[in-house]
Amino acid sequence: MDLKNREEDLSKARENLDDKVAEKLNLERTKIVAEEAKKARLASAKDLEQKGNEVVELQEILKQRDVKLAEAQKEQAGLIRKQRELDDAKRELDLTVEKRIKEGLTAVRDQARKEAEEELKLKVLDREQTIKSMANQIDDLKRRVEQGSQQIQGEVMELELETILRAKFPMDLIEPVPKGEFGGDILHRVLGPFGQLCGTILWESKRTKNWTDSWISKLRDNQRAAKAELAILVSQALPKDMDTFELIDGVWVTHPRAVLPVAVTLRYSLIEVALARQAGEGQQTKMEMVYQYITGPRFRQRVQAIAEAFSSMNEDLDKEKKVITKQWAKREEQIDRVMQSTVGMYGDIQGIAGKTAQEIEGLDLKALEAPDPNEDVSS
Repeated sequence: MDLKNREEDLSKARENLDDKVAEKLNLERTKIVAEEAKKARLASAKDLEQKGNEVVELQEILKQRDVKLAEAQKEQAGLIRKQRELDDAKRELDLTVEKRIKEGLTAVRDQARKEAEEELKLKVLDREQTIKSMANQIDDLKRRVEQGSQQIQGEVMELELETILRAKFPMDLIEPVPKGEFGGDILHRVLGPFGQLCGTILWESKRTKNWTDSWISKLRDNQRAAKAELAILVSQALPKDMDTFELIDGVWVTHPRAVLPVAVTLRYSLIEVALARQAGEGQQTKMEMVYQYITGPRFRQRVQAIAEAFSSMNEDLDKEKKVITKQWAKREEQIDRVMQSTVGMYGDIQGIAGKTAQEIEGLDLKALEAPDPNEDVSS
Protein backbone atom coordinates (compact mmCIF):
# COMPACT_ATOMS: atom_id res chain seq x y z
CA MET A 1 0.00 0.00 0.00
CA ASP A 2 2.71 2.32 0.83
CA LEU A 3 4.43 1.52 -2.34
CA LYS A 4 1.36 2.29 -4.34
CA ASN A 5 0.89 5.51 -2.48
CA ARG A 6 4.47 6.32 -2.93
CA GLU A 7 4.15 5.69 -6.66
CA GLU A 8 1.07 7.88 -6.73
CA ASP A 9 2.95 10.59 -4.84
CA LEU A 10 5.84 10.27 -7.21
CA SER A 11 3.49 10.40 -10.08
CA LYS A 12 1.81 13.50 -8.68
CA ALA A 13 5.20 15.02 -7.87
CA ARG A 14 6.33 14.24 -11.39
CA GLU A 15 3.16 15.82 -12.79
CA ASN A 16 3.65 18.86 -10.60
CA LEU A 17 7.23 19.03 -11.72
CA ASP A 18 6.20 18.67 -15.31
CA ASP A 19 3.61 21.38 -14.83
CA LYS A 20 6.17 23.67 -13.23
CA VAL A 21 8.67 22.93 -15.99
CA ALA A 22 6.02 23.52 -18.61
CA GLU A 23 4.94 26.69 -16.85
CA LYS A 24 8.49 27.81 -16.59
CA LEU A 25 9.09 26.94 -20.24
CA ASN A 26 5.99 28.87 -21.15
CA LEU A 27 7.22 31.86 -19.17
CA GLU A 28 10.62 31.58 -20.79
CA ARG A 29 9.01 31.17 -24.22
CA THR A 30 6.77 34.15 -23.58
CA LYS A 31 9.74 36.17 -22.43
CA ILE A 32 11.81 35.14 -25.47
CA VAL A 33 8.94 35.87 -27.81
CA ALA A 34 8.47 39.27 -26.22
CA GLU A 35 12.17 40.03 -26.48
CA GLU A 36 12.26 38.81 -30.10
CA ALA A 37 9.15 40.85 -30.89
CA LYS A 38 10.78 43.83 -29.30
CA LYS A 39 13.94 43.23 -31.26
CA ALA A 40 11.89 42.75 -34.40
CA ARG A 41 10.03 45.98 -33.74
CA LEU A 42 13.31 47.80 -33.19
CA ALA A 43 14.83 46.29 -36.35
CA SER A 44 11.73 47.12 -38.34
CA ALA A 45 11.76 50.68 -37.08
CA LYS A 46 15.42 51.00 -37.95
CA ASP A 47 14.82 49.51 -41.38
CA LEU A 48 11.89 51.79 -41.87
CA GLU A 49 13.99 54.77 -40.84
CA GLN A 50 16.80 53.69 -43.17
CA LYS A 51 14.42 53.08 -46.02
CA GLY A 52 12.82 56.45 -45.31
CA ASN A 53 16.21 58.07 -45.57
CA GLU A 54 16.85 56.23 -48.81
CA VAL A 55 13.49 57.36 -50.14
CA VAL A 56 14.37 60.95 -49.21
CA GLU A 57 17.69 60.64 -50.94
CA LEU A 58 16.04 59.12 -54.01
CA GLN A 59 13.49 61.92 -54.03
CA GLU A 60 16.31 64.45 -53.82
CA ILE A 61 18.16 62.75 -56.70
CA LEU A 62 14.95 62.65 -58.75
CA LYS A 63 14.40 66.30 -57.97
CA GLN A 64 17.94 67.18 -59.11
CA ARG A 65 17.48 65.07 -62.23
CA ASP A 66 14.20 66.80 -62.96
CA VAL A 67 15.96 70.15 -62.63
CA LYS A 68 18.77 69.04 -64.93
CA LEU A 69 16.31 67.55 -67.41
CA ALA A 70 14.39 70.80 -67.46
CA GLU A 71 17.61 72.74 -68.02
CA ALA A 72 18.68 70.32 -70.79
CA GLN A 73 15.28 70.56 -72.43
CA LYS A 74 15.46 74.33 -72.18
CA GLU A 75 18.99 74.34 -73.65
CA GLN A 76 17.94 71.96 -76.43
CA ALA A 77 15.02 74.21 -77.23
CA GLY A 78 17.43 77.16 -77.37
CA LEU A 79 19.76 75.23 -79.69
CA ILE A 80 16.88 74.27 -81.95
CA ARG A 81 15.76 77.90 -82.02
CA LYS A 82 19.32 79.09 -82.82
CA GLN A 83 19.70 76.43 -85.54
CA ARG A 84 16.42 77.55 -87.06
CA GLU A 85 17.57 81.17 -86.87
CA LEU A 86 20.91 80.21 -88.50
CA ASP A 87 19.11 78.33 -91.27
CA ASP A 88 16.84 81.30 -91.85
CA ALA A 89 19.86 83.66 -91.86
CA LYS A 90 21.73 81.40 -94.28
CA ARG A 91 18.78 81.24 -96.65
CA GLU A 92 18.41 84.98 -96.37
CA LEU A 93 22.15 85.41 -97.06
CA ASP A 94 21.97 83.10 -100.08
CA LEU A 95 19.03 85.07 -101.44
CA THR A 96 20.84 88.34 -100.78
CA VAL A 97 24.07 87.10 -102.44
CA GLU A 98 22.17 85.78 -105.45
CA LYS A 99 20.27 89.04 -105.74
CA ARG A 100 23.43 91.14 -105.46
CA ILE A 101 25.26 88.92 -107.97
CA LYS A 102 22.44 89.30 -110.44
CA GLU A 103 22.27 93.03 -109.83
CA GLY A 104 26.03 93.53 -110.05
CA LEU A 105 26.76 91.12 -112.93
CA THR A 106 25.92 93.69 -115.60
CA ALA A 107 27.99 96.33 -113.85
CA VAL A 108 30.90 93.91 -113.46
CA ARG A 109 30.76 92.97 -117.13
CA ASP A 110 30.57 96.61 -118.20
CA GLN A 111 33.47 97.49 -115.92
CA ALA A 112 35.52 94.52 -117.15
CA ARG A 113 34.79 95.36 -120.77
CA LYS A 114 35.67 99.00 -120.14
CA GLU A 115 38.93 98.06 -118.40
CA ALA A 116 39.77 95.58 -121.17
CA GLU A 117 39.10 98.21 -123.84
CA GLU A 118 41.21 100.76 -122.01
CA GLU A 119 44.01 98.23 -121.52
CA LEU A 120 43.76 97.19 -125.17
CA LYS A 121 43.84 100.84 -126.20
CA LEU A 122 46.95 101.40 -124.11
CA LYS A 123 48.56 98.28 -125.60
CA VAL A 124 47.72 99.47 -129.11
CA LEU A 125 49.14 102.92 -128.41
CA ASP A 126 52.22 101.36 -126.83
CA ARG A 127 52.65 99.02 -129.79
CA GLU A 128 52.16 101.86 -132.26
CA GLN A 129 54.74 103.87 -130.39
CA THR A 130 57.11 100.89 -130.42
CA ILE A 131 56.53 100.35 -134.14
CA LYS A 132 57.10 104.02 -134.81
CA SER A 133 60.32 103.94 -132.77
CA MET A 134 61.48 100.79 -134.56
CA ALA A 135 60.62 102.32 -137.93
CA ASN A 136 62.71 105.36 -137.04
CA GLN A 137 65.56 103.08 -135.98
CA ILE A 138 65.24 101.10 -139.21
CA ASP A 139 65.27 104.30 -141.28
CA ASP A 140 68.32 105.46 -139.36
CA LEU A 141 70.05 102.13 -139.96
CA LYS A 142 69.13 102.26 -143.63
CA ARG A 143 70.63 105.71 -143.91
CA ARG A 144 73.78 104.54 -142.19
CA VAL A 145 74.02 101.50 -144.45
CA GLU A 146 73.40 103.59 -147.54
CA GLN A 147 76.02 106.04 -146.37
CA GLY A 148 78.54 103.21 -145.87
CA SER A 149 81.10 102.41 -148.49
CA GLN A 150 80.32 100.03 -151.33
CA GLN A 151 83.43 98.09 -150.43
CA ILE A 152 82.17 97.27 -146.93
CA GLN A 153 78.79 96.25 -148.30
CA GLY A 154 80.45 94.00 -150.87
CA GLU A 155 82.63 92.37 -148.20
CA VAL A 156 79.56 91.66 -146.08
CA MET A 157 77.78 89.99 -149.01
CA GLU A 158 80.95 88.06 -149.88
CA LEU A 159 81.23 86.71 -146.31
CA GLU A 160 77.54 85.79 -146.31
CA LEU A 161 77.92 83.95 -149.62
CA GLU A 162 80.98 82.12 -148.34
CA THR A 163 79.12 81.08 -145.18
CA ILE A 164 76.16 79.76 -147.21
CA LEU A 165 78.42 77.73 -149.50
CA ARG A 166 80.46 76.28 -146.63
CA ALA A 167 77.29 75.23 -144.79
CA LYS A 168 75.75 73.63 -147.88
CA PHE A 169 78.91 71.92 -149.21
CA PRO A 170 81.10 71.10 -146.18
CA MET A 171 83.21 68.58 -148.16
CA ASP A 172 84.23 71.07 -150.89
CA LEU A 173 87.15 73.50 -150.73
CA ILE A 174 85.78 77.04 -150.49
CA GLU A 175 88.33 79.82 -150.15
CA PRO A 176 88.31 83.59 -150.71
CA VAL A 177 90.32 84.84 -153.67
CA PRO A 178 93.54 86.47 -152.44
CA LYS A 179 93.67 90.22 -153.01
CA GLY A 180 95.62 91.23 -156.09
CA GLU A 181 95.90 87.71 -157.54
CA PHE A 182 92.95 87.84 -159.97
CA GLY A 183 89.35 89.05 -159.91
CA GLY A 184 86.41 87.33 -158.27
CA ASP A 185 85.56 86.77 -154.64
CA ILE A 186 85.42 83.01 -153.92
CA LEU A 187 87.05 79.93 -155.42
CA HIS A 188 84.81 76.90 -155.03
CA ARG A 189 86.69 73.65 -155.72
CA VAL A 190 84.14 70.85 -156.16
CA LEU A 191 85.18 67.45 -154.76
CA GLY A 192 83.64 64.17 -155.90
CA PRO A 193 82.38 61.28 -153.78
CA PHE A 194 85.93 59.89 -153.44
CA GLY A 195 87.55 63.26 -152.70
CA GLN A 196 88.76 63.82 -156.27
CA LEU A 197 88.76 67.33 -157.74
CA CYS A 198 85.90 67.58 -160.25
CA GLY A 199 86.13 71.26 -161.19
CA THR A 200 86.28 74.85 -159.96
CA ILE A 201 83.61 77.55 -159.73
CA LEU A 202 84.56 81.23 -159.51
CA TRP A 203 82.03 83.25 -157.53
CA GLU A 204 81.69 87.02 -157.53
CA SER A 205 79.09 89.04 -155.60
CA LYS A 206 77.74 92.53 -156.33
CA ARG A 207 75.61 94.65 -154.04
CA THR A 208 74.57 97.71 -156.01
CA LYS A 209 71.29 99.25 -157.13
CA ASN A 210 72.07 99.26 -160.87
CA TRP A 211 73.28 96.58 -163.27
CA THR A 212 76.50 97.01 -165.29
CA ASP A 213 77.11 94.96 -168.48
CA SER A 214 80.90 95.18 -168.15
CA TRP A 215 80.75 92.84 -165.16
CA ILE A 216 80.23 89.86 -167.51
CA SER A 217 83.38 90.36 -169.63
CA LYS A 218 85.50 91.16 -166.60
CA LEU A 219 84.37 88.02 -164.75
CA ARG A 220 84.97 85.92 -167.87
CA ASP A 221 88.56 87.16 -167.98
CA ASN A 222 88.94 86.37 -164.30
CA GLN A 223 87.56 82.88 -164.95
CA ARG A 224 90.27 82.21 -167.52
CA ALA A 225 92.92 83.54 -165.15
CA ALA A 226 91.66 81.30 -162.32
CA LYS A 227 91.31 78.34 -164.71
CA ALA A 228 87.80 77.73 -163.47
CA GLU A 229 85.27 75.64 -165.36
CA LEU A 230 82.31 77.85 -164.37
CA ALA A 231 81.78 81.48 -163.29
CA ILE A 232 78.77 82.69 -161.31
CA LEU A 233 77.88 86.33 -160.65
CA VAL A 234 75.54 86.94 -157.69
CA SER A 235 73.88 90.34 -157.87
CA GLN A 236 70.83 92.00 -156.34
CA ALA A 237 70.54 94.18 -159.44
CA LEU A 238 69.79 92.02 -162.52
CA PRO A 239 69.69 92.81 -166.24
CA LYS A 240 66.44 93.93 -167.79
CA ASP A 241 63.77 91.23 -168.33
CA MET A 242 65.59 88.83 -165.98
CA ASP A 243 63.83 87.45 -162.90
CA THR A 244 66.08 84.98 -161.03
CA PHE A 245 69.05 83.71 -163.10
CA GLU A 246 70.31 83.42 -166.68
CA LEU A 247 73.38 82.30 -168.65
CA ILE A 248 74.87 85.42 -170.28
CA ASP A 249 77.91 85.03 -172.53
CA GLY A 250 79.13 81.93 -170.68
CA VAL A 251 78.65 83.48 -167.20
CA TRP A 252 75.83 82.48 -164.89
CA VAL A 253 74.05 85.51 -163.40
CA THR A 254 71.73 84.86 -160.43
CA HIS A 255 69.82 86.68 -157.73
CA PRO A 256 70.85 85.89 -154.09
CA ARG A 257 67.60 84.00 -153.46
CA ALA A 258 68.49 81.46 -156.21
CA VAL A 259 72.10 80.92 -155.13
CA LEU A 260 71.60 77.47 -153.59
CA PRO A 261 69.56 75.92 -156.46
CA VAL A 262 72.06 77.18 -159.04
CA ALA A 263 75.05 76.05 -156.96
CA VAL A 264 73.60 72.57 -156.35
CA THR A 265 72.78 72.05 -160.03
CA LEU A 266 76.09 73.32 -161.42
CA ARG A 267 78.08 71.40 -158.83
CA TYR A 268 76.25 68.19 -159.75
CA SER A 269 76.97 68.88 -163.43
CA LEU A 270 80.72 69.28 -162.76
CA ILE A 271 80.77 65.98 -160.85
CA GLU A 272 78.93 64.21 -163.70
CA VAL A 273 81.37 65.60 -166.29
CA ALA A 274 84.34 64.50 -164.17
CA LEU A 275 82.94 61.00 -163.72
CA ALA A 276 82.24 60.75 -167.46
CA ARG A 277 85.80 61.84 -168.19
CA GLN A 278 87.13 59.17 -165.85
CA ALA A 279 84.94 56.49 -167.40
CA GLY A 280 86.83 56.93 -170.69
CA GLU A 281 83.95 55.69 -172.82
CA GLY A 282 82.63 58.21 -175.27
CA GLN A 283 84.50 60.89 -173.38
CA GLN A 284 84.30 63.60 -175.99
CA THR A 285 80.69 62.88 -176.82
CA LYS A 286 79.55 62.92 -173.19
CA MET A 287 81.42 66.13 -172.45
CA GLU A 288 79.83 67.81 -175.44
CA MET A 289 76.40 66.55 -174.41
CA VAL A 290 76.84 67.77 -170.85
CA TYR A 291 78.16 71.12 -172.04
CA GLN A 292 75.26 71.52 -174.45
CA TYR A 293 72.87 70.55 -171.66
CA ILE A 294 74.37 73.07 -169.22
CA THR A 295 74.39 75.88 -171.79
CA GLY A 296 70.99 74.96 -173.24
CA PRO A 297 67.51 76.24 -172.32
CA ARG A 298 66.36 72.95 -170.78
CA PHE A 299 68.95 73.13 -168.01
CA ARG A 300 68.14 76.79 -167.36
CA GLN A 301 64.42 75.99 -167.19
CA ARG A 302 64.97 73.17 -164.71
CA VAL A 303 67.16 75.30 -162.44
CA GLN A 304 64.69 78.17 -162.76
CA ALA A 305 61.85 75.83 -161.71
CA ILE A 306 63.88 74.75 -158.67
CA ALA A 307 64.62 78.35 -157.75
CA GLU A 308 60.99 79.42 -158.18
CA ALA A 309 59.76 76.51 -156.04
CA PHE A 310 62.35 77.36 -153.41
CA SER A 311 61.27 81.02 -153.39
CA SER A 312 57.57 80.06 -153.27
CA MET A 313 58.18 77.76 -150.31
CA ASN A 314 60.00 80.54 -148.45
CA GLU A 315 57.16 82.99 -149.15
CA ASP A 316 54.52 80.46 -147.98
CA LEU A 317 56.54 79.79 -144.84
CA ASP A 318 56.75 83.52 -144.07
CA LYS A 319 53.00 83.92 -144.61
CA GLU A 320 52.23 80.97 -142.31
CA LYS A 321 54.48 82.42 -139.61
CA LYS A 322 52.68 85.77 -139.80
CA VAL A 323 49.20 84.17 -139.67
CA ILE A 324 50.09 81.90 -136.73
CA THR A 325 51.71 84.79 -134.83
CA LYS A 326 48.59 86.90 -135.37
CA GLN A 327 46.31 84.08 -134.18
CA TRP A 328 48.44 83.52 -131.07
CA ALA A 329 48.31 87.21 -130.18
CA LYS A 330 44.52 87.28 -130.66
CA ARG A 331 43.94 84.17 -128.51
CA GLU A 332 46.27 85.47 -125.80
CA GLU A 333 44.31 88.73 -125.65
CA GLN A 334 40.97 86.87 -125.47
CA ILE A 335 42.23 84.60 -122.67
CA ASP A 336 43.52 87.62 -120.71
CA ARG A 337 40.13 89.35 -121.00
CA VAL A 338 38.20 86.26 -119.87
CA MET A 339 40.61 85.68 -116.96
CA GLN A 340 40.34 89.30 -115.79
CA SER A 341 36.53 89.22 -115.88
CA THR A 342 36.43 85.88 -113.99
CA VAL A 343 38.86 87.08 -111.30
CA GLY A 344 36.88 90.32 -110.86
CA MET A 345 33.58 88.48 -110.42
CA TYR A 346 35.19 86.01 -107.98
CA GLY A 347 36.58 88.92 -105.95
CA ASP A 348 33.14 90.57 -105.77
CA ILE A 349 31.57 87.32 -104.52
CA GLN A 350 34.26 86.94 -101.87
CA GLY A 351 33.66 90.53 -100.77
CA ILE A 352 29.94 89.76 -100.32
CA ALA A 353 30.05 86.24 -98.83
CA GLY A 354 33.33 86.53 -96.92
CA LYS A 355 34.87 83.29 -95.66
CA THR A 356 31.74 81.28 -96.48
CA ALA A 357 32.61 81.48 -100.19
CA GLN A 358 34.37 78.32 -101.35
CA GLU A 359 37.90 78.55 -102.73
CA ILE A 360 38.15 77.96 -106.48
CA GLU A 361 41.29 76.17 -107.67
CA GLY A 362 43.21 78.32 -110.14
CA LEU A 363 41.90 81.64 -108.75
CA ASP A 364 43.79 81.63 -105.44
CA LEU A 365 46.72 83.91 -104.74
CA LYS A 366 49.40 81.34 -105.63
CA ALA A 367 47.82 80.53 -108.99
CA LEU A 368 47.53 84.24 -109.86
CA GLU A 369 51.13 85.07 -109.02
CA ALA A 370 53.37 85.90 -111.99
CA PRO A 371 55.60 82.94 -113.02
CA ASP A 372 59.28 83.06 -112.30
CA PRO A 373 61.07 84.11 -115.53
CA ASN A 374 64.03 81.93 -114.53
CA GLU A 375 61.85 78.85 -114.10
CA ASP A 376 61.95 76.22 -116.84
CA VAL A 377 58.44 76.34 -118.31
CA SER A 378 58.99 73.18 -120.36
CA SER A 379 58.97 71.13 -117.16
